[in-house]
Amino acid sequence: MKPIPGPDREMRAGEDLEERGSIFDQPKAVWAVAFACVVAFMGLGLVDPILPALASQLNATPSQVELVFTSYFLVTGLAMIVTGVVSSRLGHKTTLLAGLALIVVFSALAGFSGSIGGIVGFRAGWGLGNALFIATALAVVELSNAGTERAVILYEAALGLGISVGPLLGGFLGDISWRGPFFGVTVLMAIGFIAAFILLHTIPKTERKSSILDPIRALEHRGLLTLGLTALCYNLGFFTLLAYTPFPLRLDAHGLGLVFFGWGVMLAFTSVFLAPPGCRRASGRCRRCTRTRCSPCWRSTSHSWASGSPRGSCSR
Repeated sequence: MKPIPGPDREMRAGEDLEERGSIFDQPKAVWAVAFACVVAFMGLGLVDPILPALASQLNATPSQVELVFTSYFLVTGLAMIVTGVVSSRLGHKTTLLAGLALIVVFSALAGFSGSIGGIVGFRAGWGLGNALFIATALAVVELSNAGTERAVILYEAALGLGISVGPLLGGFLGDISWRGPFFGVTVLMAIGFIAAFILLHTIPKTERKSSILDPIRALEHRGLLTLGLTALCYNLGFFTLLAYTPFPLRLDAHGLGLVFFGWGVMLAFTSVFLAPPGCRRASGRCRRCTRTRCSPCWRSTSHSWASGSPRGSCSR
């Protein structure tokens, strides 16, 4: 019978995390994947500053230009369903490198394209590579002796850095040419591909082969289904605003890059520094021993809402 994680086991996980030393003490392979994660997440906001330039220089309407976002995220979302099937058969490293290679190829093709239709199509291919890479990167970092806790922290840091730097780099390169952001991603991701290919060791394939129906079966869990529907509605509203905002602002590429850079910085700050304490407070998870409502800690903080002290802080 599979053991049920209890307080003692969770406490040992927290202690093991502290014993492994600084989060910056990681293998070179982990840093190579983290760098590639930063560049991959740049793709979320990289093209935002150049949308007006694409519309004017390619004689496209705002609706046509916004398909650059739609094709990218639509393919990414659909491809996420099958990434588990692919990685369980090809292996994590092969899947990750395949995703990086697709991003390099399609971002370069988008830069060379001369029509909005071509860019939309190449961004779809870019989204496929992005799905293969992002879905595998977290597992690769976790399996590279980083551990689950550290893998999530590094992944979140890469997400925040990529989302904040992407629009800034897009605005800087977009001031030179609308093709600049695409070629910038090509160069940076090629560096990430080479680093991951050299430094990342081969990760054994999983014994169990994933089924394409596994993500569908997971929705039988009511909490996961609710969270998924909430995320769907959130992302519909969020990316609608993200894609449309550059047009009413009427700023140049550099100005738009600065605007979305500020948005990305606040998103990263909130994700890394404000969201985790909020989650701990809501769940009653002890900061130090990582246990949920552990006996010695929870008794001393059961009055936290009345006293105003942080819920779940350790008293040991």
